[in-house]
Amino acid sequence: MTNHDGADRLKNILMRRELYAVLVILALLAFLFLRSGIPIILTILIQVTVFAIITMSLNLEVGYTGIPQFGRVAAVIAGAFAVGAIPGRIMAMFMGLPYGAEYASDTVNFRLVPQINSLLGSSWLMSLGFLVMCIVVAGISGALIGWLISRPAIRLKEAYLGISLLAFGDFFMWVGHNWKLLVGGSTPVKVPDPFIVFGAGRFNVIVPVFFFIALVIFVYLNKLTRSPFGRNLRMLRDNDLSAAAAGLNIVKIRTQSLVIGACIAAIGGGLYVIYTGSVAAIGMTRLTFTFWPWAYMMLGGIGSNVGVFLGVFILTIFRTMIIIFRSQWFGFLLAIGIDPLWLEFTLLGLVIIIVILFMPHGLIPARIETMLPVNRVKKVLEQRQ
Repeated sequence: MTNHDGADRLKNILMRRELYAVLVILALLAFLFLRSGIPIILTILIQVTVFAIITMSLNLEVGYTGIPQFGRVAAVIAGAFAVGAIPGRIMAMFMGLPYGAEYASDTVNFRLVPQINSLLGSSWLMSLGFLVMCIVVAGISGALIGWLISRPAIRLKEAYLGISLLAFGDFFMWVGHNWKLLVGGSTPVKVPDPFIVFGAGRFNVIVPVFFFIALVIFVYLNKLTRSPFGRNLRMLRDNDLSAAAAGLNIVKIRTQSLVIGACIAAIGGGLYVIYTGSVAAIGMTRLTFTFWPWAYMMLGGIGSNVGVFLGVFILTIFRTMIIIFRSQWFGFLLAIGIDPLWLEFTLLGLVIIIVILFMPHGLIPARIETMLPVNRVKKVLEQRQ
């Protein structure tokens, strides 16, 4: 490699948006660490991993398949409800405690879960098994919901498909809110904590574990989208008529995309309720689990998993900074009758508008990927010359 080639490679690295995004993230995290300490950093990192998982699942369906997924909350609800309803009942049955309909009663649940936590806290191996069970239960539940949603909706297109998916999300939320036997109805139920074994260091362990799970999903999605199946998804996204003419089964491919995406989103929902320690049906709103993932995806770059991860990171940090410092930085607005408490949505909405205007493809736009590695394409071209 010549000095000129090395200089060009260094220039390409410095010109990559990913580098600048990472530098901005590190600078903002350092600022928050100096102002608020390590607890706020751990909170941000946990939220980033959970919402990165949910947003990457959304990116698979929207960015790669072209499905207007406005019901992402449905799969998140499936994972959250499954983790809140099933693993705890299995542990209660194993311990000889009430595990039927009474498990979801607020007068019983708050006494059962501490007993389950005591058992989990006595063995890290049992805690690990419980965590794996939660992830598996969440993934299976999400896949089932994804398949169920795909049945009536898969043959619809564009706005009709988007509205039907949106309705499914609200439907499942209200089912959980009114069906007390599932997760307590209008009363939250506690979720057994697989990290209780680590005591006061719980959050220090949650961060690397959640990051590892998010990294596994990130690698899996990258492999999936670069496979022949991923090329089928992009072909369907770009022109479904051409895909059908080429012999692709459009209904089958859309169903597979919805099932895989819902499975991953449900895992994110399960991890979320493990982190919070409880599940409340009314708290699983489309604002938190549909609108924000869409905002993260649009900011990072639709069709770019790297962009999605960085978009979640940056917007989560900005949201946290606005919540912490809004009264301190914008308190002067009270003099003209504007309450800084409402600035979170206003300022973040302004950020999203600016991004759409000046970077319509996001911070890290999706790259055009060749079917063969670039080096191999170059060799083929050289051989032909």
